[in-house]
Parts: sequence; C-alpha cells; structure tokens
Amino acid sequence: MYEEKVPKIWLTLCTTVYVVGVVWMAVDAGGEDTGIVVGMAGLFFLLLLAFVSVPLSKYFYNRIVLTPDVLRVGRARIPVAALDPASVSAALHSTRPVPVPPGQKARVVGGGWAVPLGMDSVVLAQRDGALLHIATRDRRAFLDALARVTGAGRVG
Repeated sequence: MYEEKVPKIWLTLCTTVYVVGVVWMAVDAGGEDTGIVVGMAGLFFLLLLAFVSVPLSKYFYNRIVLTPDVLRVGRARIPVAALDPASVSAALHSTRPVPVPPGQKARVVGGGWAVPLGMDSVVLAQRDGALLHIATRDRRAFLDALARVTGAGRVG
C-alpha cells in the first residue's frame, strides 16, 4: 500500500567516484606496485564508508513499508490493528507533528536513536496507550496511506 524508499543518488555517486578512482590508480600503476594500489584502495574504502554511513543507516532504520496488516519501520513490525485510528486522524489534520504530552515518552520506531536531519516525524498512539515516534520523508503521503489502512477519516 505504501513504501518509502531511501534515495540512492548519494550512494551511487560516492561509489562511482570510489570505483573510478581505484581503477584510475590501478591503470596508472601499470601493473606495478599492486600492494600499494590495494592498500590505497582499502584506505579510500574507509573514506567511502564515512561518506555513506548516514544514508545506509537511514536505509536500515527508517525505511517504511505499509501493508494492510503490518507497518514496518526499519526493523520494527507493528500490527496495523494495534494503531489508534484517532491518533492517525489527529496527525493527519495537524500541519506539524503532534507533541508528546508532558510526562509521557514516545519510542523512536525503527532502531535509530532519533529522527535524522532532513526527515519529518509523526507521533502516533497505539490502542494500549504507547506512543510511537516515526521518521518519514513524506509525512502527508505516509499519513494518507495509514488513514486508508486504519479507517481514520480524512478531510479535504
């Protein structure tokens, strides 16, 4: 019903620059100094990891897949029946994330520590009263799909 994928432009660009650089070093070495080329490729791979670690963590921890039965956010799986439709409706009609009431704590869903920069967030309640803090790239599309699945009403 809804799937939120992580853009792969940055990952593709960084990996392409890395591969082109390593191939250029190997061709420039002309078959000599193979050990140095392999060592430099390893050092540049560490630099590549520094540049792609945040997009990779967003891929693992903040990827959203919504089916009629389950909401998957990263590694977490939440039954749709456990979500409170009233909280989905409240979030849908709010232009900003619904604040967490004083004295309550919302669990960041997906396995990350917090909502990453550049992402919006949604606070939803479960039927048992537990609050869920979900990071999303497209708040409106996510909430529209969630409203369709939970049966929460939508106004124009």
